[in-house]
Amino acid sequence: MDNQPVTTRRAILIQDFDDGTYGEKGFVSNKLDELLSEGHQYDVAIAIGPVPMMRAISQVTLPYHLKTLVSLNPLMVDGTGMCGCCRVRVGGQTKFACVDGPDFDGDLVDFDEAMARGTMYRPFEAKAREKACNLFKTEEAK
Repeated sequence: MDNQPVTTRRAILIQDFDDGTYGEKGFVSNKLDELLSEGHQYDVAIAIGPVPMMRAISQVTLPYHLKTLVSLNPLMVDGTGMCGCCRVRVGGQTKFACVDGPDFDGDLVDFDEAMARGTMYRPFEAKAREKACNLFKTEEAK
């Protein structure tokens, strides 16, 4: 399958991977910027993927005044709003991706907060991983 953008009357799909395993090697935000700077016009950009990629897409589309929807499902844990892990500011208001979203206007999302939230549990995760790895070592020794 070649990596020509899939175009219909209403949509274009760009799939690029930073390591080149599929599509063009590079970032999808660069490809979108290239298309927009060539004069291609779209009604909306929809970004689904890692939070840094969605942030980059939102930054690319801003000067073109292109409405951008981002899907903040990477922030969600329990899907009920009880844990608060997916709490993020959107347009200055506190929202929960699992209850109020997950899709939001990318121009309004506080990506700094969203990215910080994604790393706040790293020390806990590292301890849990270390503990799990030690359990595996104990099992292997038997």
